Amino acid sequence: MSQPGSSGKPFEISKWAVREAYRRVKANKGAAGVDGQSIDDFDKDLRNNLYKIWNRMSSGTYFPPPVRAVEIPKTGGGVRVLGVPTVADRVAQTVVAMELEKRVEPMFHPDSYGYRPKRSALDAVATCRQRCLKKDWVVDLDIRKFFDTVNHELMVRAVRANTDQEWVVLYVRRWLSASLQRPDGTLETRDRGTPQGSAVSPILANLFMHYAFDMWMVRKFPDIGFERYVDDAVIHCASERQARMLKAAIGERFTEVGLELHPDKTKIVYCRDENKRTLDYEHTSFTFLGYEFRMRSARSKFGELFTSFLPVISRDAEKRINREVRGWRLHRHTDWTLGQLARWINPIVRGWLQYYGRFYRTKLYALCKRINTYLVRWARKKYRRLHGFKKVNAWWKALGERHPRTFSHWEYTRGFMATGW
Repeated sequence: MSQPGSSGKPFEISKWAVREAYRRVKANKGAAGVDGQSIDDFDKDLRNNLYKIWNRMSSGTYFPPPVRAVEIPKTGGGVRVLGVPTVADRVAQTVVAMELEKRVEPMFHPDSYGYRPKRSALDAVATCRQRCLKKDWVVDLDIRKFFDTVNHELMVRAVRANTDQEWVVLYVRRWLSASLQRPDGTLETRDRGTPQGSAVSPILANLFMHYAFDMWMVRKFPDIGFERYVDDAVIHCASERQARMLKAAIGERFTEVGLELHPDKTKIVYCRDENKRTLDYEHTSFTFLGYEFRMRSARSKFGELFTSFLPVISRDAEKRINREVRGWRLHRHTDWTLGQLARWINPIVRGWLQYYGRFYRTKLYALCKRINTYLVRWARKKYRRLHGFKKVNAWWKALGERHPRTFSHWEYTRGFMATGW
């Protein structure tokens, strides 16, 4: 698509922005929407498809199709509904998200970490870890069904306050009210909420929470630190009394903006370690971004053991990963080579190790040994001569010495569990 100086359209939207938005959508991959069109299908007539998006958005005649609803089971029970827009709609949403991001990103709070450039979930966990060592109490916030209940009018008001582009406000309003198509084909109209999984939802969620929570905290409690990752937040307090006061105040604030704290999952936690007074408190651990924070043993740089309040991979994350590893059924792929297995599982395992191995990495040794055990089982199925334990153990040891970088998790351990022989 060429880039004319002036399009003569009601809205001046850059063709370059549409192409850049498509580049980002393609990099993120993703499934097809309600029209069944994949990214590869979209690519077949790329020039014409991108022109249609630009032409309709510039003319004010772009109307989003329904969003395909996909139900994802939650670890604690129930389901989370993700919205899958069409490829063309993801491109259009990304155009708006890019325009909004360049205006609102500089004003966002430094302790807002979700879906922001140069910030990550691990940064939030690291900051939380440091603050837990300094403050004894935490308010672990859980907003009930944030993406299902967020107020549309307040969201549009926040967008309007941060852009002079009328087309941004127009399309945000249309996306918020776009229908949700359920798996049985029925259409569900929405007067609140924004589908989790759409390209524009992260920036909208951050913008809403910027006003609903971040700036409110700065005004009301400027000396209290917190970490927020979209709708997940941890607040650090100096005393139980302060924590209780803050929990009640936040509950009232969220009621004002149409949100609700989950009564069971929102809790006050005592960050106990050996350097603090011992309290028999109801909650002494919490989970944040896949890490469980609680008192556990650690070793100092001098080799001395002590207890501290530290993060480690959560039990729910560990169970989810173990289920996925079992689901690989490695022993059934006896027609594959070891190199093929490595190319399949290494990117997955490497991602787990990079994220959950950032803190208290020794907790991942059991996972690595479990993967090795499945690989040994694969070898025994593939090679009859390795059926006995001594033979397969010798083969495995020689393999690790010859090719120590075959599997990503071997940097942790090449040991396996000698069971079931």
